[in-house]
Parts: sequence; structure tokens; C-alpha cells
Amino acid sequence: MSEQDSFINEVSEEVRKDRLYRLFKRYGWIAALGIVVIVGGAAWNEWRKAQATAAAQGAGDAILAAFEGDAEARAAALAAIEPGDNAARNAILALMQAGAALATEDRPGSVALLESLAGDASAPRPYRDLATLKAVILGAGTTDPEDRIARLNALALGGGSFRLLASEQIALAEIEMGDREAALARLREINADAETSQDLRRRASQLIVALGGSLTDG
Repeated sequence: MSEQDSFINEVSEEVRKDRLYRLFKRYGWIAALGIVVIVGGAAWNEWRKAQATAAAQGAGDAILAAFEGDAEARAAALAAIEPGDNAARNAILALMQAGAALATEDRPGSVALLESLAGDASAPRPYRDLATLKAVILGAGTTDPEDRIARLNALALGGGSFRLLASEQIALAEIEMGDREAALARLREINADAETSQDLRRRASQLIVALGGSLTDG
């Protein structure tokens, strides 16, 4: 390489350095801001995780402490736990509160808690469905069978986790209404369903026999 070429290369390199320096001086704050945002975002995310973990641990400790007392103390302790911002945890807490209220023979209070959860759109669907099922079962002695069937149909036909249990309760309501044939048909469907648990199949079979029917349509 000649001295002239070497000189040209050195000049070109200096020009590039000068341009980079001017660009960094003009726009370098953008890169710096991006770094701050990334680092700050990571720190904020870790802080939120730590807060969520602490909240979950606190709720868990409070629930465990509540179950150390008798039914009255348990109901009071569970009712005193403040709901957080975790929808699933709040739903589980509501179910526990309803169970504790029922253990103290406060059926209306238990039903009220279940109905509140059933109507809470922010709660995951399985918990809302379970709350609806439990509320309808607890209301069997005070609500008309037609009303119970209307509510349970949404569960039985919705394909959710509790469709078969809802169908069983509908059959019981149909028996209460005196509609033996409808109850028998529904119980046979439950008995034949591949997803029916052993306990539920046994209950359905026992009801069919008690109603004087056969396990099959024939």
C-alpha cells in the first residue's frame, strides 16, 4: 500500500469516527433512555413478582391459621381476610368462606357468598360454575324445582366441568316435580356417559332402581 493510500485510509477513518461521535452526541440519549427503560422494566417486573408472591404467602398463612379454630372462629377468620387482585385466589377464598358459613349453620349467608361468586365476571368460569351448583343445591328446600332446573341447564348443556353433576341435580328436581320419565331418561344418560365417575354412576343407578326403572331404555 502506498503512503498516499495509507493517508487516505487514515483520513477516512477519522471522518467516520467524527461522524459517529456527532451521531452519538445527537442521538445517544435515545440509547441511554432505552437502557434505563429496559433495566427499570426488569426491576419493576421483579418487584411485582415479589409482591404477588408475598401476597399469596400472606393469604395462605391466614387461611391456614383460620382452620386452626372451631367453626365459628374459622368463619370469622376467613371473613376477615382481605381479597387481593388474584381472581382465582379470591374465588377459592369465597368458596371457603361459604363452606365455613354453612358449617356454622348460616345457610343464607353461605348461599349469599356463593351467589356473589357465581355472578362475579372476573372469577374463572370453573369457580363460578361450582358456586352456581352449590348455591342451587343449598336452595333445594326453598326454591322451586323449575327455577333450579332453569339455572342448572346452563351448566348441564355448557360442556363445563360440572355438567354431569348439574344433570344429576336436574333429575332430582324432575323427581320432585313428579316427572318420573324425564328423570329416568336423564339418569340413564348420566349412567351411560363415558365421563361419569364411579360414585356418580352408582348414585344414578340407585335412583333408577328406586324409581322402578331399568338401567337401559329397553
